[in-house]
Amino acid sequence: MRPILMKGHERPLTFLKYNRDGDLLFSCAKDHTPTVWFADNGERLGTYRGHNGAVWCCDVSRDSTLLITGSADQSAKLWDVQTGKQLFTFNFDSPARAVDFSVGDKLAVITTDPFMGLTSAIHVKRIAADPDDQIADSVLVLKGPQGRINRAVWGPLNKTIISAGEDAVIRIWDTETGKLLQENEKEVGHKKTITSLAKSTDCSHFLTGSLDKSAKLWDSRTLTLIKTYVTERPVNAVAMSPLLNHVVLGGGQDASAVTTTDHRAGKFEAKFYDKVLQEEIGGVKGHFGPINALAFNPDGKSFSSGGEDGYVRLHHFDPDYFKIPSI
Repeated sequence: MRPILMKGHERPLTFLKYNRDGDLLFSCAKDHTPTVWFADNGERLGTYRGHNGAVWCCDVSRDSTLLITGSADQSAKLWDVQTGKQLFTFNFDSPARAVDFSVGDKLAVITTDPFMGLTSAIHVKRIAADPDDQIADSVLVLKGPQGRINRAVWGPLNKTIISAGEDAVIRIWDTETGKLLQENEKEVGHKKTITSLAKSTDCSHFLTGSLDKSAKLWDSRTLTLIKTYVTERPVNAVAMSPLLNHVVLGGGQDASAVTTTDHRAGKFEAKFYDKVLQEEIGGVKGHFGPINALAFNPDGKSFSSGGEDGYVRLHHFDPDYFKIPSI
């Protein structure tokens, strides 16, 4: 399984996202310029220029026409995927962090960071069918959690929003009323910042990764803990195979804690776990720094990882991978 090395970013990667068809891969990094690549051969197709700060997150509409990005420049932007043109900018009073389109792409959730006395917030925006009709107003603004909200995604049927972040609590919010419906039980929850969150294809469960060196699998409706995956390093990124019962965790120590390149050069690995048995089944090494982003192709036949080293590594699985015994 020789990875394809994709070099286009000048700064650490922050997020990776495949489109629904699995033919395009979108990458975000601290270098202000989200990039789109061909997902099969890693060819760089183009960039989206206009942000003036690190880009933390992105999402792409179901028909692959619209891209949304959240940035430290206190804005979230809508882009035409094909032309790279900026269609609209949502401006905030603090950095925008997570972005996620609803099923149907008529709404988007955007989180903003705590900043200069402002608390973190979750904003719901209506996405117009015609970009010329787009307005900046929020349909709903949710406030409450302490610290940064690193991820907010839509729950089943867009009825809820699931958020997680620095205070290590997962919350489920009602999208109609904005009420807080549930928080995860403290005893079984993460002990440190939740860095990442990935939903299953059918949205019935989701996976969270944390700096407490674990990842946890949760039921999307009841917030019941299903499984826990334990590793030796802080987890910065998680992904779930849409095809097999596999979850992948990526991480490493914080960038500030990485001393000069040591004997582990190129040894930062994406670890594969059996989703059911919770056992480690393999790993893919290669990055020269912590892994900050992971994504599975929707067909389950390849995955990509983005590192602190500025590289995206695209891995097409060998036929043997699909023969790994699974119950």
